Amino acid sequence: MRLIQNMCTIAEYPAQGSAAASDCCAGAAGRRLVKIAVVGASGVGKTALVVRFLTKRFIGDYERNAGNLYTRQVQIEGETLAIQVQDTPGIQVHENSLSCSEQLNRCIRWADAVVIVFSITDYKSYELISQLHQHVQQLHLGTRLPVVVVANKADLLHIKQVDPQLGLQLASMLGCSFYEVSVSENYNDVYSAFHVLCKEVSHKQQPSSTPEKRRTSLIPRPKSPNMQDLKRRFKQALSAKVRTVTSV
Repeated sequence: MRLIQNMCTIAEYPAQGSAAASDCCAGAAGRRLVKIAVVGASGVGKTALVVRFLTKRFIGDYERNAGNLYTRQVQIEGETLAIQVQDTPGIQVHENSLSCSEQLNRCIRWADAVVIVFSITDYKSYELISQLHQHVQQLHLGTRLPVVVVANKADLLHIKQVDPQLGLQLASMLGCSFYEVSVSENYNDVYSAFHVLCKEVSHKQQPSSTPEKRRTSLIPRPKSPNMQDLKRRFKQALSAKVRTVTSV
């Protein structure tokens, strides 16, 4: 996958069909669009993850997440696609239940795929994964939404609170792909996490092939014999023999 220049940022999540959403995709006219939402608890590195994927750069400090939408063109298996990555504000938990704003719910409904991020230095962010995955699926009833679970800050082993193996086991139980990454140190793992989603969504968006009609045989199938015609010919042959014998 090759990243192409020109990334636009929108301060707030644009409603579908709005002018802002159209402007952001202006350079992608005619291309298939892949929409990915990145969700997770506060402070797990969602914005750093998104920027790292889109620009290959790591920036340590970011302003408070306002829910930016980033657009880029990418190459997937030889085809140029438009990709939109929706960054989202951190999710809070109140009395063991998720507190999701309507803005976040709109982002999830809008998305073709979701990246759920937790930090290995924050056990509470790991505990959110199951509830967040369930919430995502509830907003997409009747469809199988591609989801990737990402364990970030893999380089901070000295303050680790979550063994990445736990993340792998949980992702497997949820039927999701899993990637352990260090946004600050390794771009390739970040790339792989997003690439697998882009590829899966791209395959789902391809039109289903219609079964080909069964081709007729080059050699025509012989017609079934007409029994009445056979009887007539047999009588004619028999009469000819009788006339011959009589004449002799």
